[in-house]
Amino acid sequence: METEELAPLEVAELIDIRPDTNALAPMTATVPLDMHPAYIYLASLSVGSHRTMTHALNTAADVLSGGRCDLATMPWHLLRYQHTAALRAWLLQNVSASTGNKTLSAVRGALRESWRLGQMTAEHYHRAIDVKPIKDGKPDQAEAGRALDAGEFRALLRACAADPSPAGPRDAAILGLGMLAGLRRAEIAGLKMADYDPIHARLRVAGKGNKTRIVPVATGLAAALGDWLASRGGTDGPLFAPVRKDGAVQPGGITPAAIYKVLEKRAAEAGVAPFSPHDLRRTFAGDLLDAGADIVTVQKLMGHANANTTAGYDRRTDRTKRDAVSRLHMAWSWKGRG
Repeated sequence: METEELAPLEVAELIDIRPDTNALAPMTATVPLDMHPAYIYLASLSVGSHRTMTHALNTAADVLSGGRCDLATMPWHLLRYQHTAALRAWLLQNVSASTGNKTLSAVRGALRESWRLGQMTAEHYHRAIDVKPIKDGKPDQAEAGRALDAGEFRALLRACAADPSPAGPRDAAILGLGMLAGLRRAEIAGLKMADYDPIHARLRVAGKGNKTRIVPVATGLAAALGDWLASRGGTDGPLFAPVRKDGAVQPGGITPAAIYKVLEKRAAEAGVAPFSPHDLRRTFAGDLLDAGADIVTVQKLMGHANANTTAGYDRRTDRTKRDAVSRLHMAWSWKGRG
């Protein structure tokens, strides 16, 4: 008799923890936050990653419990290989590869803390995390997006310069930090006054995994920052602050989401096609590599843990690579068999 073959999504639907009240209780009422694996994992992340991975854990908990749990009530210590494999199957069919892998990474983090806290055995932990990453089937390159050309950047800066309020130099500095320093949007939003050294024209940037790097500030970018700080003032706190429509600088910092709005506004004013904050970072890497910077230097400036990630931003054509190779010479002469 033939057995009906199930699609991955149907398999995922059949594997469901659906924890009962007794299983849920330890994760809600009796376990303090410093013994909760999900919260301990989230506490280890940078500010920029915290929101993303919180959403990822909530998604995983919702899928695996049939909507009964969130990250706080999910009994992470009960997860086994069949559950993470089913989660991967669901992610494969419902979200992008990037989002799916972030979700799996978040779950691995929560499971790792469960093991460290003694809530699950090493065998159960290693089996549960033994699921393959989700492949996106795209060529070996950086995530989809576009690079901005020099004309577009000039148009964006002109739009900022036409704004007489402090938002003009602020937004020019934000653009510059993406295009000329390669900062992520969360890194820009997270900058503090103490991170900027105007005397030596450099920034201390807290990147992913709480890793810190020093990034030089280009001359024009330093000028934009100087104009912004003249309006902001020299008090401690976030480097960038909200600006009201009447031009008043407000206390407090800006969010990564606010940076999206800044770029959308300036792109519309400049007549530039829409672009994302990451497109500025992509342009920074590509421009440096086009100019002949070595990939290790670009890797350090961008805060990549692996040079292979940086290589994904190399937009140089085969012609450029062939031109580079043509500069090499091999002395060879052969008269053949006499």
